[in-house]
Amino acid sequence: MIAYIRPMQAVLVTGASRGAGLEFVHQCGADGWRVFACCRTPGQASELAVIVDQSNGHVTVHPLNVDDALSVTDLNNELDGQPFDVLVNNAGILGQGNATRGNIDYTAWQNCLSTNVLGSTRVAETFADNIIASKQRKLITISSRRGSIAATSVPNSVVYRSSKAAVNMVTKNLANDLRPQDIIITSFHPGWMRPDMRGSIAPTLPHDSARCIRQIIAKLGPSDNGVFLNYDDETIPR
Repeated sequence: MIAYIRPMQAVLVTGASRGAGLEFVHQCGADGWRVFACCRTPGQASELAVIVDQSNGHVTVHPLNVDDALSVTDLNNELDGQPFDVLVNNAGILGQGNATRGNIDYTAWQNCLSTNVLGSTRVAETFADNIIASKQRKLITISSRRGSIAATSVPNSVVYRSSKAAVNMVTKNLANDLRPQDIIITSFHPGWMRPDMRGSIAPTLPHDSARCIRQIIAKLGPSDNGVFLNYDDETIPR
């Protein structure tokens, strides 16, 4: 059981062992936040371990597999109602990156939907009360511009694109559902990052993506509930 952390700002980050998730942990911890960093295999998260060691106890690591309902329940029991000012729903996978008509791997598609849609929803649903109990009440879903139906003009990446389009819809529904509880729920495109899913030619550094998104999160208000934003604060059509 973990005692409530107040008045220190608190954030829970999923997919915290790499990329933007790791940067959210690093930056929030450096700013004095209480950070609950969640990933599948903490024992293999060497960069995360360094952040924890240097955090003076502000950052702790927790095992979490968003695909596994029992894993999410175990984390919920461990945290025992701890309020989170911000929950960053970041855990996700690329799936079959080259999926087009004629070569779709349906098992890869199911796995991608399981993590990116069901897993994200499972986390949001399980910890909604923790967010409601906080001061800031912000739920952030890390999505992708490739999940924008309106902005899609190419026939590729149907596996990943469909998963992000679906999680955008879930995020919008949650925003409508939880509006009476004054929760602000938004989706973000974090940019094409390196050295994340798409390799070293990607132009956006995880450090810059996390920094920009954090700046936007800090100023989110009720009118931003349900919006889909780029990391540079541009509104993205769904």
